[in-house]
Amino acid sequence: MKILYAIQGTGNGHVSRAREIILHLQKHGDVDLLISGTQAEVEIGAEVKYQFTGFGFVFGDKGGVDFRETWNRFYFNQFIKDAKSLPVKEYDLIINDFEPLCAWSCKFHGKPSVAMSHQSAYLSDKTPKIKGFHWGKMIMNNYAPATNHVAFHFKKYDDFIHTPVIRSEIRNLKTQNLGHYTVYLPAYSDEFILNKVKEVPDSQWQIFSKHSKHHYKKFNAEVFQIDNQQFQNSLANCEGLLTGGGFEGPAEALFLGKKLLAVPMHHQYEQQCNALGLEELGVPVIWKENTFQEKLVSWVNSDKRVAVAFPDETEEIIRKTIEKYR
Repeated sequence: MKILYAIQGTGNGHVSRAREIILHLQKHGDVDLLISGTQAEVEIGAEVKYQFTGFGFVFGDKGGVDFRETWNRFYFNQFIKDAKSLPVKEYDLIINDFEPLCAWSCKFHGKPSVAMSHQSAYLSDKTPKIKGFHWGKMIMNNYAPATNHVAFHFKKYDDFIHTPVIRSEIRNLKTQNLGHYTVYLPAYSDEFILNKVKEVPDSQWQIFSKHSKHHYKKFNAEVFQIDNQQFQNSLANCEGLLTGGGFEGPAEALFLGKKLLAVPMHHQYEQQCNALGLEELGVPVIWKENTFQEKLVSWVNSDKRVAVAFPDETEEIIRKTIEKYR
């Protein structure tokens, strides 16, 4: 069986999940990988056959997406050319994790595909979503179209939605609490974060930054470049994780029994909806920057942890997907 697995390369969550899914897909056939996007630091851990710029979102440093830079990096004519030339018909099964170029290639060529992604969960009316019109909802529904859907979320809101894929390297971590807090807020500048955490008495912070090119210490914090192994070690030994409104990072922290505080990106539909799901679980969320400091201090002073059940179902999900859609 010949399988094409297309992965969104914006951010690290998609690639982190893919590292686990690839291992199970390889049990069922020959797997070729496609990645598009420019902002993931986590290595895929396998050979990539197709690498494209695609159409990915660029993080800013003020709490949101840098829309100008996002559009500057999008080359529409090249995107269409690549999508039309991708040999999707050569594959028996195409699985797509919110990757637009392969998704539109399948649409152009009339090739069925399976969206296996967190974003697919938002096709269900049962999934928590922010109210009213939002341009992000239109993007979510049309960015990476597919004919079939397998979804992941913090809860099984619908019959096609599963709990998160927790990669084996996280499941096998030995955890302890060394007292520091781990930070991953890629849409904020180092200076913004440092100025917030320095005002929290008797606390230590390990900040993983998209914006820094070197390791340094300042105030009560250390700032690191993104490194998968170093981040895992920090997370395994921390008191809690301060992060954005993504999916994989919060899911891993919850699985490890760590305190969690979420700061969803401004005007980013998916992260805003994720934050609603986290809030439903009992996780504190910073919705507005003018409450950032107050909520940060309150969270540090609290010992509240949210208990979750994220069983290891990845192998079974892949097997059933192969049997159903091959």
